[in-house]
Amino acid sequence: MSQLTVYQYAKCGTCRKAVKWLEAAGHELTQIPIFEEPPTVDELASLVENSGLELKKFFNTSGEVYKEMNLKDQLKGMSREEQLQLLSSNGRLIKRPIVTDGSKVTVGFKEEQFQETWG
Repeated sequence: MSQLTVYQYAKCGTCRKAVKWLEAAGHELTQIPIFEEPPTVDELASLVENSGLELKKFFNTSGEVYKEMNLKDQLKGMSREEQLQLLSSNGRLIKRPIVTDGSKVTVGFKEEQFQETWG
């Protein structure tokens, strides 16, 4: 199978399920701790583009930091560049896991999506 990069948090149950699924499918993984090493602004821009998703889908909207910063209302007034900078400055704001092979990207873990993309 292929070499994949997984931005994840080791204590996250969803991340652990995703990693277990990918390993069972035979993928070699490079795991990056998203809180300590969040993607750079340029890396995030590339991930968003390759995912085909809107930038807002990369925000961990159920996370404490997102709620504490009251970002639901603030994001609407922020430029794309400001949002990318915000995400890259705080890995706790990023939805996880993010999985990429350099061209395809998935965000979060849904088995059907993983099967379609990484199966």
